Amino acid sequence: MNSTSTTAAQRAAERPATFRDVFAVSEFRVIFASFSVFMIGETVKMLALSVLVYERTGSGLLAALAYVTGFLPHALGGVFLLALADRWPARAMMVGYDLLRMVMVAVLAVGALSPSAMLGLVAVVALFGPVSNAARTALLPEVLHGDAYVLGRSLLSVASGGTQVAGFAVGGLLLGLVGPYGALWLTAVTCGLSALLVRIGLTRRPARIHYAPMATDKPARGAVRETLRVNRSLLADRRIRGLLLAQWLPGSLLVGAEGVAVPYAADLGPGASAGVLLMAGAGGMLVGDLLVGRFVAPARRERWTPWLALLLGVPMLAFVARPSLVPAAALFAVATAGFAYQLGLARRFLAAVPEGRRGQAFGLVSTGMMAMQGLAAAGAGALSEVLAPGLVMALAGAASATATLILWPVLAPTGRPRSVGAGGAAA
Repeated sequence: MNSTSTTAAQRAAERPATFRDVFAVSEFRVIFASFSVFMIGETVKMLALSVLVYERTGSGLLAALAYVTGFLPHALGGVFLLALADRWPARAMMVGYDLLRMVMVAVLAVGALSPSAMLGLVAVVALFGPVSNAARTALLPEVLHGDAYVLGRSLLSVASGGTQVAGFAVGGLLLGLVGPYGALWLTAVTCGLSALLVRIGLTRRPARIHYAPMATDKPARGAVRETLRVNRSLLADRRIRGLLLAQWLPGSLLVGAEGVAVPYAADLGPGASAGVLLMAGAGGMLVGDLLVGRFVAPARRERWTPWLALLLGVPMLAFVARPSLVPAAALFAVATAGFAYQLGLARRFLAAVPEGRRGQAFGLVSTGMMAMQGLAAAGAGALSEVLAPGLVMALAGAASATATLILWPVLAPTGRPRSVGAGGAAA
């Protein structure tokens, strides 16, 4: 290849992907549409189930448990079942989980189960949630290549936040029109629609573990043993472990600040609303992902990674001064825009992970993030019992910034960004 061709190829590799590039790929359109339908359905289901349990029991605690009942099982599924994401074909895994959800929601909508049985059923099905999510995430670099993969990840993050907002709006409307049982029946329809989109729109691919096993792999009898063994193997790799911690810690520690948004707003007076703070945080994250994913060149995005991670914590230090609602919302929005730092790690993590364990590796990212966010929120809530909420939020920002500084050698790129092709190998 001559120098002119090489230069042109390099320029193409460093050009940010466009929305047209990404949505021109039919399989990504299917993934995006099915994921959006999935998220709307999940949000409506959680809302309807919470209302239904409260109506039948009058217990605020059980209603809250109904709303978050999938969290702990999701984490358990991520620890013990993630190997299934690589042992089963991705399309079959995604369709199977959607159909399982459809049956579950239909059983809930019949109304024959007691509230405790309803929560138990939701918890059991939620065990397989991280496996389906890992299969979807691992499929993305097989559908989108190079910087289109990074923008595709950004768009799925945007879809996650946007469809949750839409789900709350739709759910509230449905509860008023058809009640919680009717809302659950319509949720079952979204499950079937998501399964149909995936089944018709995605190409059948073989299970990943059959054609790209890790060099150290040995046959494992069950998914639990294999999941635990591969998790240990991934965490034992210094490069992968560093990239996992870089994706887990700075953002998860910031979630501690969100966990005390309600008491902080309450301290500001009757005119303040925690919803304004949380909406500003969600908006900042969406805008950050869109701008950095679409308009920042790949090399520059990766150079900005540690600085964007630092942005998560630094604005929160101002909460020591107990800013009023509008400045506090602005600080939240600026801070959460820093979540875009994870886009700068996307190609490096993909290149570091063995292709045959890609599904489990992406699932481990999600599981670790959920666990650490839960711990951060719980820790911040405990601190708010003895410290002012503003001080707790500032401490959460300081913890995030400290983690970023410690992880700076991992967050900062070590050389020229490498493009990732169809096979996932660094080029």
